[in-house]
Amino acid sequence: MDVTWSAREIIMIENYLPVLIFIVIATVVGGAIMFLGLARIGLGPHVKDAAKESPYECGFEAFEDARMQFDVRYYLVAILFIIFDLEIAFLFPWAVSIREVGLIGFVSMAVFLIILTIGFIYEWKKGALDWD
Repeated sequence: MDVTWSAREIIMIENYLPVLIFIVIATVVGGAIMFLGLARIGLGPHVKDAAKESPYECGFEAFEDARMQFDVRYYLVAILFIIFDLEIAFLFPWAVSIREVGLIGFVSMAVFLIILTIGFIYEWKKGALDWD
């Protein structure tokens, strides 16, 4: 069985060698980190306390049934966050190019902000932001 490599095959291997090295290093580092975590070899203590067991973000106790239903208020707050986060994403380019867009751009952004403000006031009055 004669194994000979042509120049084209060697060039192709050289092109993919950095990718192969990266995959090997990533696998070794990832495996080492997982091993250290499973073996509890770390820099800090592994003590469970009340802060680690407390509800976080969604407002529910940790380590309960995974199939329990979330409260609708959590989703309302999350949707409001996404809406106002997108508002900021639209405001930044507008603020950067305010001189180029002129009066029409200013008026259209003002209408956009008024609509969002009305929506925010509506949600506030309906009690979507209350977390009792």
